[in-house]
Amino acid sequence: MSAGAVASHQIDVRIFPAFRGKASGPRLRLVAQQALEAGHGPTNVSLSLSLALADDETVRRLNRDYRGLDETTDVLAFAFHHPGHYEGEGEPPPIPEDDPFTVAPQGEDFLGEVVISYPQCVRQAQSEGRNIDEELALLVTHGVLHILGYDHLTPDEERVMREREAAALAAVGPHRERL
Repeated sequence: MSAGAVASHQIDVRIFPAFRGKASGPRLRLVAQQALEAGHGPTNVSLSLSLALADDETVRRLNRDYRGLDETTDVLAFAFHHPGHYEGEGEPPPIPEDDPFTVAPQGEDFLGEVVISYPQCVRQAQSEGRNIDEELALLVTHGVLHILGYDHLTPDEERVMREREAAALAAVGPHRERL
């Protein structure tokens, strides 16, 4: 790779069978790529992450098991290089070795996994007056920024994260087809 060249990133997209045809893998990769660039900046290192569109039950289980919250949510971000916030009582439980959502590929370039509840995305889009594609792009971007270490626990953190989200979404542009 020549000096100054930007590496392409490896983004593995998994869509649960119930949601195939409702979202485009290539479009999801593009959104995640833009979020990586907005949050990490240009790099000559190829980074990788996984992105999954799942159902409410799966997201609720993951949220309960890894964050201590027994409820569905819109997006979960599992960063490989730094822990997330555990909201439950006591210490987080150990991660089972056979959990398919926590098995990371080898290599320092793996950032983590973003898991989105597609049904929750649809509900939020309807309640916020956005189309589903816009909401899905926002959730992908939000999750990728979390695995890069961005957060929104303080007003300053939230401002920075929202700026990065806006930059990534502006780079992707509107999309008229299903995401």
